[in-house]
Amino acid sequence: MTEKTEAARQVDLARAAELERTYDAEMRFRTLSGFAARLVPALLVALSVFHYYTAGFGILTEHWHKAIHLSAVLGLIFLMFPAGPRIPGPAFGGVPWYDWLLAALMVSACLYLPLVFDDLTFRIGSPNTNDVIMGTLMLVLTLETARRSMGWALPIIVLICVAYGLWGNHLSGVLAHPGADWAGFISHIYLTQEGIFGIPVMVVATYVFHFVLFGVLATRMGLGQFFIDMASIAAGRFAGGPAKVSVFGSALFGMISGSAIANTVTVGTLTIPAMKRVGYRPQFAGAVEAAASAGGQITPPIMGAAAFVMIEFLNIPLTTLLIAAAVPAFMHFWGVFVQVHFEAKKFGLKGLPPEEIPSFGKTLREGWPTMIPLVLLLGAIIQGNTPYLAAFYGITACIVVGFLNPRHRLTLRDLWDSFDIGARYAIAVGAAAAAVGVVVGVITLTGAGFRVSFMVTQAAASLAAWLSPILSILPESVVDMKSLTLFLTLLFVALVCIAMGTGIPTTALYIVLAAIAAPAVIQLGVPPLAAHLFILYYGVLADLTPPVCIAAYAAAGIAGADPFKTGNTAFRLGLAKATVPFVFAYSPAMLIMVDGFTWADFFITTGTCALGVLLLGIGTTGYAFTHMGLGAKALLVASALLMISPNLQMTLAGAALALPVILWNWRKSIRTASVT
Repeated sequence: MTEKTEAARQVDLARAAELERTYDAEMRFRTLSGFAARLVPALLVALSVFHYYTAGFGILTEHWHKAIHLSAVLGLIFLMFPAGPRIPGPAFGGVPWYDWLLAALMVSACLYLPLVFDDLTFRIGSPNTNDVIMGTLMLVLTLETARRSMGWALPIIVLICVAYGLWGNHLSGVLAHPGADWAGFISHIYLTQEGIFGIPVMVVATYVFHFVLFGVLATRMGLGQFFIDMASIAAGRFAGGPAKVSVFGSALFGMISGSAIANTVTVGTLTIPAMKRVGYRPQFAGAVEAAASAGGQITPPIMGAAAFVMIEFLNIPLTTLLIAAAVPAFMHFWGVFVQVHFEAKKFGLKGLPPEEIPSFGKTLREGWPTMIPLVLLLGAIIQGNTPYLAAFYGITACIVVGFLNPRHRLTLRDLWDSFDIGARYAIAVGAAAAAVGVVVGVITLTGAGFRVSFMVTQAAASLAAWLSPILSILPESVVDMKSLTLFLTLLFVALVCIAMGTGIPTTALYIVLAAIAAPAVIQLGVPPLAAHLFILYYGVLADLTPPVCIAAYAAAGIAGADPFKTGNTAFRLGLAKATVPFVFAYSPAMLIMVDGFTWADFFITTGTCALGVLLLGIGTTGYAFTHMGLGAKALLVASALLMISPNLQMTLAGAALALPVILWNWRKSIRTASVT
């Protein structure tokens, strides 16, 4: 392999960071100068050091730990994100005077609570004037940090919830509640653990930050490059090789990134140009990377921030979630891989030339040390250590291996930059956690979760009753009122997830819907773990759903393709992610970690689902052994949906429908070959 080819194969972290700033609103920081350009990075590194140290040597008392985390995270947002059009006035280090003031007020509002914590016991429910002033300040400034770092969507939702919490007594029907005055409202969302300082902030401060930092360090010390090289070795030489490398590489890289955007821009800078070189259309090349990269938030062991919130909501060990998420994540990548393969066959696309495929022996010999941190992290989790202690072991191993690894030896500057970047990634997540804490506070104050769940299930039951006579021609074992009501409830929840996910981050979306939608699904007999994973999957799907499909837009920018067309294609490639959640909602055996699990149910559910995803890929691509017409494609898509269903009768019907189509296509390919 020539030096030029080797250089082209290496991940360009600087270019990946620039692409992230371009396409991810959460990474669009203001340009600092003077002392601020030195102070802000130092504060970011100090924040990372604080989390790293406490993870290994002991988390502070909860109220102090959350307060220090929030004061740093939210205060830094005022220094790092501009408010919008510049307001005239003096600036210091590129930061306007009013942002320095707002940062100081934010820190004061955060630290006020632990400073008076010992006196709060008798003030919750009847706060004094200082409590109300500081709580009001905290609420307003939290909304502003969310607006600056993520846009208007989440703050608008929070404001609607605030209005509902204050004036819900003016409503009628199921949504009506007694209402609250301003002092009582502030007391609930500021002084208690049910609001801003609730579970979301605690999870980010004790779990998410550490795993984000681990992912950054693991990438910097060469684990990401090792994964991509191994994916090239495994799949690069086959038909459509670069696209298959994209799927394998993104699956492996997603294990440590937990971010669709980071996955897309890091792996995509290598795979998208290679896909275009072997003949893939630019929009398809971008869509493959976007669809594969969107699996980062559902791929163990890192997953995304929402996964750590989930284990707190469900009060389950992290190992339970990691095992449960493994097979559904595989199904997502299997669905993308199938379509990539048949697209390559359809257009006769070749694999990578031999000189672009790294040597297996050299890659393994030089890259195996980079696996040590991930193995240690997984081992610590399996042994039952807390997630943050496991992350501490992983981070420590990254540092040690990075300084000793001859392939890519870390320098002190690399370590500084990694701690800086890790904190930057966690900034916007912290703002989202604080803002969505207000929503959770309103839900617990008003009981809105049960009210909304009742409305959803009632609407589904009414629609099911209307449809029941129409579907009465089908056997009752296939469609009954209970299963139809569940299906419609899941459909309503899925549509809400996708709609809301186009405007707010996955973690914030999951927290909101876990409180108001998950109870509706659980009420109909779905295990809590399956219900919460269902919501997470559809929240993540928004990254691929036009018009706001940020992963697809980032990939389109790299590919030089039309963003909207890339988004549509990415959604088609990610259809498995849209269908598999219905499977584990009806047959939770796919998740393994549920009551009543049997291996027989697992293999039947998983096997038929995998075959259904295969048929779905063939049908949407329009190629098996040779090209297909519109009718054959439609029949295969219909048969795929029947096969994916965990109902045995529907599965057999899907197989009976698909088999003649596949046999006919095979015979057609033989006839075509004999003629040519």
